[in-house]
Amino acid sequence: MMGAGKSSLGRSLADLTGRTFVDTDLLLQQRLGRPISQIFQIYGEQAFRDHESSVIRSIEPGEIILSTGGGAILRPENWAEFRRLGITIYLDATLETIIDRLTSSKKKRPLLQVENWEDRARDLLESRTDLYRKADVTVRVDDVDLVYGAQRVLDAIEEYERNRNQS
Repeated sequence: MMGAGKSSLGRSLADLTGRTFVDTDLLLQQRLGRPISQIFQIYGEQAFRDHESSVIRSIEPGEIILSTGGGAILRPENWAEFRRLGITIYLDATLETIIDRLTSSKKKRPLLQVENWEDRARDLLESRTDLYRKADVTVRVDDVDLVYGAQRVLDAIEEYERNRNQS
């Protein structure tokens, strides 16, 4: 979900593991030559999601930490791509944490450019939670700094891999 820390924790996890950090929003901005907010405004959400899926399909598996937009999970075909690319992680944050982070963020979130954006954030989180929980690994990220959060994610991945190897 937006505000959960995908980009920040992803960069920190990449630093911790020596992997390359890849952000689909940045790839999409490079491809279309516009910020995400303009892409939404000019082309609409459907076109944004089409391009987002195309970017995800274009990524090759490798030693990367991939951060996607919070709505990438809405398309079933993206899940096949996520599985092709590796382990999926849900950064689970409470609505209060998400609202607090979004309030202090400089990033404009296109889906929250409404009068009652907090209600919209709640609705988005509620409607997406079951999809987020399809991830291989879930990590609570309330009240964690980047270094501890990245270590928590790495520990959860290692536990997931141990359990998978024992099966």
